[in-house]
Amino acid sequence: MTTMLIEIPLARLVSSAANVRKTGRDARIDELAASIAAHGLLQNLTVRPVGGDEEGASRFEVVAGGRRLAALKLLVKEKRLPKSFAVPCKVVAVEDGEEVSLAENITQAPMHPADQYEAFARLVEAGRGVEAIAARFGVSATVVRQRMKLGAVSRKLMALYREGEVSLDQLMAFAVTDDHAAQERVWAELGWNKSKDAIRRALTTAHVPAGDRRVRLVGVEAYEAAGGVVVRDLFDETSGGWLADVAPLDRLVRTRLDEEGARVRAEGWKWVEVDPEYPHALAAGLLRLYPRTLEASEETATRIAELEVEKARFAEIADGELSDEAEAAWQRIEDEITALQPQPEFAAEDRSIAGAFVSLGWDGAVRIERGFVRAEDEPVIVTAEAEEEGEGAPGTAHESESAGASNGENEEPDDASALAMLSDKLTAELSAHRTLALRDALTEAPRIALRAVVHALAARTFFRYVSGTALEIEPKTVGLVGHAPSIGDTPTERRIAARHGAWASRLPTDVNDLWSFVMGLDETAVLDLLAHCAGLTVNALRLPWDRRPSALTHADGLAEALGLDMTRFWEATAESYFSRVTKGRIVEAVEEGAGRAAAERIIGLKKTEMAAEAERLLRPIGWLPPMLRTKGHPVVTPVEVEVNSPADAATDAFVSEERAEDLTIAAE
Repeated sequence: MTTMLIEIPLARLVSSAANVRKTGRDARIDELAASIAAHGLLQNLTVRPVGGDEEGASRFEVVAGGRRLAALKLLVKEKRLPKSFAVPCKVVAVEDGEEVSLAENITQAPMHPADQYEAFARLVEAGRGVEAIAARFGVSATVVRQRMKLGAVSRKLMALYREGEVSLDQLMAFAVTDDHAAQERVWAELGWNKSKDAIRRALTTAHVPAGDRRVRLVGVEAYEAAGGVVVRDLFDETSGGWLADVAPLDRLVRTRLDEEGARVRAEGWKWVEVDPEYPHALAAGLLRLYPRTLEASEETATRIAELEVEKARFAEIADGELSDEAEAAWQRIEDEITALQPQPEFAAEDRSIAGAFVSLGWDGAVRIERGFVRAEDEPVIVTAEAEEEGEGAPGTAHESESAGASNGENEEPDDASALAMLSDKLTAELSAHRTLALRDALTEAPRIALRAVVHALAARTFFRYVSGTALEIEPKTVGLVGHAPSIGDTPTERRIAARHGAWASRLPTDVNDLWSFVMGLDETAVLDLLAHCAGLTVNALRLPWDRRPSALTHADGLAEALGLDMTRFWEATAESYFSRVTKGRIVEAVEEGAGRAAAERIIGLKKTEMAAEAERLLRPIGWLPPMLRTKGHPVVTPVEVEVNSPADAATDAFVSEERAEDLTIAAE
């Protein structure tokens, strides 16, 4: 086989069907072009003449070096090389072309990725900038940083990688930290499960995830400015990293909450308590006041009336259809009316006896709860009996979940003087007949009965130390925080509390005015108030000392009627469920939600790792334990889940890219 090396103008070179590499010929041409532009053509092309011998040929086929040819043509297209660029080529006989192509592709071995990673790291250590290296090799700066990070992994682990005992996935997981001692310790301690997820968890167990509520409050930038260190995973852009120093983070959180506490104190409250954790148990036992909407001043009411007249005039003139200019004017009137409407606010006398809690909410926002009254600060209500004895009873007219006011219990009924002339026996007899008549009349007036029930529920729900109703209906609310400590700061609980506060602000301060208030509500508002009060009485707790089979059966029926979907309110995580059940239960759950293969993969894991893996597999599909499922609501269908999580997409892409490079690093 005779060969010769000559320089041939690029314009005279064409692709050849004799090139044995058919797959991956177009992969990463831009990177190769960038390398040729920066470093020159490091390896000649192998060609054969077209239509004769090399001396008389006008064109040459490239039988080995097709990717290099494509990269050179790309540089010409980008006007970074001339068409006449002289390309060093080895010319072979026509009949030898395919054999030479096969020999070049088979015999050339790619460099080990470890050598590549260490070489990138040395380039950076030598002072080459990351961006400059990226440009010269036609890759992104992120890829350079990733390869550099891998090259900086412990020498011991890198040696194991070269020997095939550590995979690329595992190597990338170790790169989450620069602490070689920690890397080697984790490798030695992990035992049977040395998956990338297990390695990451072990290396970051003492750190705070970037998604932690404390981090969301103060921000990563403020934390870093305070000297805190952030550990980032270059191979998982979705994680946001981990905060390595808890002390500066907690200081920033405390400072931020203290600032909010000072602002709340300036509102005139008697006391303000600041603590990252909201005191659910303490707050539940305190009387609570709510802001009230005061009546508008005479001047404000007059202005609102004038604006309403203007609105009516617009409607008459436009006959229901407004021009753009008129629409804008209409909106200005609406905005002014809204601005003039009195807004709920705490009375000065309420602030003088009540306080507020400032804490960190579940969502990373500052949580401020105002209007709590300590027992010693509750206003004194003097009952008729206590007045005779010269004593007073502490309390207010509202339940511990609402605003305080006088209760009217000590006021004599209008017919008191008439009743005084009757004997107790006759009074009881006459009132019995009246009670029976009221029962009969109320059963024949369902619309009034509805409002009477709503009134009774509202009186007992929002007012304290008074009955306020002739109906013997006693709503009870069972505390849940004692059974589920974190439940008091969930979105659902916050939503219920906000609804309760809105109603408490609307209700009259005197229980004697409640009936006329309820009678004045429209049908929709009556049903809304009924639903809120009734909802607070639901008790579906399953307790070992409180057997209530019929009540729990009703709770199941209620859930079915409501179409209750617990995935809106709760999710199965390692903390909420899997770490608190047996390994057998975890495997059963995974098999049900993710399939038998996924269940078999986790059987050998330790309990902590198994719980975390179960969360990863089942959380996206909304799996629920049987106790939280509603009859008639669809149960998730088992879906075979991949071993790698969606969060590992960046890692998987890098692995695929690196392995693809191993295949294309040869000539063709």
